[in-house]
Amino acid sequence: MVKRQQERDVALLLPTISHLTERQHQLFFLVHSVIAQHKPEALSKLVDEDVAEASAAVAATVETAGRGVLYEHRPASLPAQRLAREITATIEEVRARGTKIYDGELAIALRSIERGARETRKQSGEDTAYIALVARLLHVRRGQAPADDAAKPTSSLILP
Repeated sequence: MVKRQQERDVALLLPTISHLTERQHQLFFLVHSVIAQHKPEALSKLVDEDVAEASAAVAATVETAGRGVLYEHRPASLPAQRLAREITATIEEVRARGTKIYDGELAIALRSIERGARETRKQSGEDTAYIALVARLLHVRRGQAPADDAAKPTSSLILP
């Protein structure tokens, strides 16, 4: 059963990533890590359309900046706006550490995510099919403690 699910996941994801370069794949999975770790506020729920809107808005902002115009495109829904802010913040954080991220490559990766979220939603009919696919792909369980907490070493010092 797990193998069939993996085959379905690959069949859904492959058309959206088959044209990406190695660097664009890395950006694709970087953004997916943000999506997988995103925690919606209080009563809001993140759905595939929010993922598509957030990816499209960040891609449009990057594409517009590439033409020399500074304009921030915003998604329509509040959950998508929050996700877009997290994606942008993560990209800026990675850039601040010295990693060179080309806007054109980032836009291509984001457009692939947008297309994947919309196509997966359309094919499955479920509101969170793409988010579930991403979680399976990255081996993330919803409600799981953040990876930072798990990575903190515990002291091996034993006190009486």
